[in-house]
Amino acid sequence: MDARINYFGNALAGKVMRHLNSAGSIVAPALPAATQELVKIRASQINGCGFCTDMHTKEAAAAGETQLRLNMVAAWREATVFTEAERAALELAEQGTRIADASAGVTDEAWAAAAKHYDQDQLAALISLIALINAYNRINVMNRQPAGDYQVGMFG
Repeated sequence: MDARINYFGNALAGKVMRHLNSAGSIVAPALPAATQELVKIRASQINGCGFCTDMHTKEAAAAGETQLRLNMVAAWREATVFTEAERAALELAEQGTRIADASAGVTDEAWAAAAKHYDQDQLAALISLIALINAYNRINVMNRQPAGDYQVGMFG
């Protein structure tokens, strides 16, 4: 499989990515690193973005995430290995990613669960993180960016 264009080598795309990455760096300090990677992995799985799923599972593993937890992200509801706060973040990520599938968007129950574990800045960061990973996913899916070759630290 080949990418449709060399997105990562394109000057215009590079400008876009710098802005997305800059927004991501603002969000990063507000949330636990493990929660961020779990959210990115789950949204990427839902969106069918192999590149981001590959990238974020490798980044999470390099940061010390266990293989068990990485294997269970897709089945987090039935898994006992996530904290209540992580579960709330994963639920918000799922509902925020599947907004086209659910006319209600994010339910009040999902929002209340997240608000129970995260303060206002963390909620703003979580919303922003979910929006950003969805943007990255869409770029990679539209471009058919191949997955599997990502190396930890490749982009930074």
